[in-house]
Amino acid sequence: MSSLRQGGRDPCKFYRSRGIKPYPQEKIYEEAGFIAYYLHWSREEVLALSHMERIRWCGEISKINRKISDEPEQALLLP
Repeated sequence: MSSLRQGGRDPCKFYRSRGIKPYPQEKIYEEAGFIAYYLHWSREEVLALSHMERIRWCGEISKINRKISDEPEQALLLP
């Protein structure tokens, strides 16, 4: 088990104390919900993706939706 998770330590506090900004939890839910909705993947499947894979899938799904809707390119904006 990770030393960050032992003893009830807060991993976010650990990273923040070192000047590392954690990825916003709300964005993870947004990306996961977006992928799960369109691809009908389970929670476990979506959360098993790396951050970069989630962003890539969100972009690909958005691209397909734009083609179907015949809208001008307007990518899903992620930080």
